[in-house]
Amino acid sequence: MSIKAVIFSGQGAQSVGMGKDLVDSFPACKALYETADKTLGYSLSEICFEGPAEELTKSNHAQPAIFVTSIACFTALKESCPDLDIMGTAGLSLGEWSALHAAGVLSFEDTLRILEARGRFMQDACEEKDSTMLSIIGLALPILEEICEKSGVTIANLNSPAQTVLSGERANIETATALAKEAGAKRALPLKVAGAFHSPLMQSAATRLAEVLDSVEFKPATMPIVANVTGLPHNADTIKEAMIKQVTGSVRWQASIEWFQTQGVTEYIECGPGKVLTGLIKRIDSSATLHNINNIASLEKTVAEIK
Repeated sequence: MSIKAVIFSGQGAQSVGMGKDLVDSFPACKALYETADKTLGYSLSEICFEGPAEELTKSNHAQPAIFVTSIACFTALKESCPDLDIMGTAGLSLGEWSALHAAGVLSFEDTLRILEARGRFMQDACEEKDSTMLSIIGLALPILEEICEKSGVTIANLNSPAQTVLSGERANIETATALAKEAGAKRALPLKVAGAFHSPLMQSAATRLAEVLDSVEFKPATMPIVANVTGLPHNADTIKEAMIKQVTGSVRWQASIEWFQTQGVTEYIECGPGKVLTGLIKRIDSSATLHNINNIASLEKTVAEIK
């Protein structure tokens, strides 16, 4: 049997209607959205299922919405494959919180409250300065580090050998774009995001998040959870610290998948909206077997392939 890991979607993967067919088919998934509505005090389920897209895109809605949908996908997977053996888990940025819940570290309700606050804090930080992010394809890390030094931006995501994302103030990102093109980047594409996530410009959000986490209980994990900030499994004693650092630090996604490779993982199941993570893994480990679960059709396909 192949060794499997479950991975969870990050912000930006949201789409109106996500999770609706899972709710219609699995009572346990319906219960998740009902609990979310009660916990948050507004109808997150309505925003997920009906939109409008502008509301779903707001960070304080998108983050809990993607989390609930990701866990609904994971719940449907576990019900459909009760004997499924999972070696470990990880998630991209926001998705790391889904991984923490899936591994039993945080309760569903606590994770919801954290993500609503995290999304709000990050949105507030975005509004403090005009900032954005830049996706670069086809430049080596030493060249990217030189571009960062010259332009005053930072590396936000080390996604794959080919793709790196930079963060910074908008004027500095424009400088970095020009430098990347001069250096021969295959693509240098500004991202449509609210601001410079995973950069020092998010420090106010990290500080406020630390206050929220002070009152939250973190339990022992039932499986390894790979941390974004190190690309290695979380240490139980430093999870809170790592999750605060994650707000301003680089997401080491490539290193995370390379760690799974050292553990013999050859099969990944992405739970949540979109297919971004399996696309990235394909560029890191071309031999990996990849699955997505974001609705009933993809669940049935994945279950058939696994069985």
